[in-house]
Amino acid sequence: MIRTKPGPDKASGPSYITAEGFHTLKAELKYLWKEKRPEVTQAVREAAAQGDRSENAEYIYGKKQLREIDRRIRFLTKRTEALTVVDRLPDDQTRAFFGAWVTVEEVSPEGAAQEHCYRIVGSDEFDLSRGYLSINSPMARALLGKRVDDEVVVRTPTGSREWTIIEIRYPALVGE
Repeated sequence: MIRTKPGPDKASGPSYITAEGFHTLKAELKYLWKEKRPEVTQAVREAAAQGDRSENAEYIYGKKQLREIDRRIRFLTKRTEALTVVDRLPDDQTRAFFGAWVTVEEVSPEGAAQEHCYRIVGSDEFDLSRGYLSINSPMARALLGKRVDDEVVVRTPTGSREWTIIEIRYPALVGE
């Protein structure tokens, strides 16, 4: 059998996601399947009833939308089946692990301190605008297993940067 696409990378291990992130993906899947797809299907049906489909922009656009929705539904279905939901807190909550909010402080060469707060999450839910940092990022890798007052050094394209961990906290789990 010939594979046209590579399969999952067995060496990388399971893909983790927080319970909140998993619920968000499932909600998107439900919305696409139960609301958006039927709405677009109806619009395509109405556009098709208008006659010549080859020059009907509404019909052509609607069909394109359906393909995009179906592609996203297939992706979300396969992805949610492959994810491992982390739905419990670690035994040692004094260390930074998956799901933790970690506040770090960086002192600039001029002596000004800047604080940043990040949550270590799965690659499917990272969003830097919300402070969600992918577990696969260099910063998250450097933070894993560290404690308050530990220093982490991360190499960046502009050179090495150093941060000090000033707080680690874990959010309450969904359903608690």
